[in-house]
Amino acid sequence: MKTVLISGAGIAGSTLAYWLTRHGFEPTVVERARGRRSSGNPVDVRGPAREVVERMGILPRLRAMATRVTRLSFVDDHGRRIGGIPMPSDDIELPRADLARALSSTVAADHLYDDTITALHQDPGGVDVTFENAAPRRFDLVIGADGLHSAVRRLAFGPERRFIDHLGIYVATLPLPGLALDPHEVLLHNTPGRAVALHPGTGQGGAAFFFRSPAVPGFDHRDTAQHKRLLTDAFTPGPWRIPELLDQVRQADDLFFDSVSRVRLDSWSTGRIALLGDAASCVSLFGDGSTLAIAGAATLADALAVHRDDHAAAFRAYEARHRLLTNPKQRFVSPASRLLIPATRYGIAARNTGARLLSAVSGVRAA
Repeated sequence: MKTVLISGAGIAGSTLAYWLTRHGFEPTVVERARGRRSSGNPVDVRGPAREVVERMGILPRLRAMATRVTRLSFVDDHGRRIGGIPMPSDDIELPRADLARALSSTVAADHLYDDTITALHQDPGGVDVTFENAAPRRFDLVIGADGLHSAVRRLAFGPERRFIDHLGIYVATLPLPGLALDPHEVLLHNTPGRAVALHPGTGQGGAAFFFRSPAVPGFDHRDTAQHKRLLTDAFTPGPWRIPELLDQVRQADDLFFDSVSRVRLDSWSTGRIALLGDAASCVSLFGDGSTLAIAGAATLADALAVHRDDHAAAFRAYEARHRLLTNPKQRFVSPASRLLIPATRYGIAARNTGARLLSAVSGVRAA
C-alpha cells in the first residue's frame, strides 16, 4: 500500500485524505495547529466541488449548515442602502470551520497535530521527512496542501518570494459574536481603496476589512501586533461603524490578516512531491479557493489511482486537468477587486450605479 504524507488538515488536505483512503492508499496528515483548524470566514462550495461533496455523502449536511444570505447591499456613511446585487442562489455558503469539520469527519487517516515538516529529502524510491516534533519517517509521496505560505513549497521548490505575487490589497477578518444583522444580507461600505463588510454568518457574524496598498516592507503574516497597526492606520478616521469595529480589532485575539496574493508555478510537482490548493495556485479572496481545493483534491486522488505505479504521470494528469479550473480564476482576480474595492470615488459611484441598474432590470424581468 502506497504511503502519502499530506501537509495541511484544511479543506484541500482533508478532501485528499478521504479520497486517497477510498482508492487504497495510506495517507498521513500533518498539521501545525494543535487540533482541527477553525475559521469562521464564509466560503463557497459550488460547481465541481458540489459533485465531489455529494459523492462523499456530506452534501445534505453542508446545506443544513449553510448561511441564508441572498443579497450584498452597498451602504453609505450613514448606513443607508444605496445599491446591491443578488447572491447566487445555487451556491452553498457556510463558515470555513463548519466545512472543514464536515470534511475531516469523513477522514480515517492518521494525524500528526502540533507539528510541521522541517526537511524533505527524496530519492527515486521515496521521500525522507523530518518533522519538528515527530520522529523522521519515509513516505512514497508528499503532498503540500498547507496554504499560501506553504512549508512544503518552500522546502521543495524554493523561497516563497519566487512564486507569490502581491496583488496590491490586504485583507483582515474578525468574528463578531454579538453582531445583529439581517441573516439574508451582507453589508458593504466603501471609501476609495477601502472596504468593510459585515456578514451575518450562521449564529456568529463577522467583519472583513480590505484596503489597497503596495507590499508593506517587513510584512510578517504571523505578527498580529503589526496587523492591528496596519488596519488602524488604514481605516482611521473612518465613517459608518468603522470606529467601533476598530475597537474590536484592538481587543481581538483571533484576527486573521494577510496579503491578497496569487501563487504561480511552472509546475506543481517535483519528483515525488506535489502541491495542492492554495499552495499550488492561490487566487485568494476572489477565486473560489474552497471550491478549487475540493475539486483539485479529488482530481489528484483520481489521477494517483489511475496511475498508481507512475506518480509522474499522475501529477501531470492532475495538473493538466485542474489548471483548466484555476487559470480562469487567476485571470479574474483584478476585475473582481475593482468591483469590491474601487480605488476612486468615481469607481465607487459607477459600481453602485451599475448595481442599481442591474436590480431594476432584474425587477422588470421578474414582473
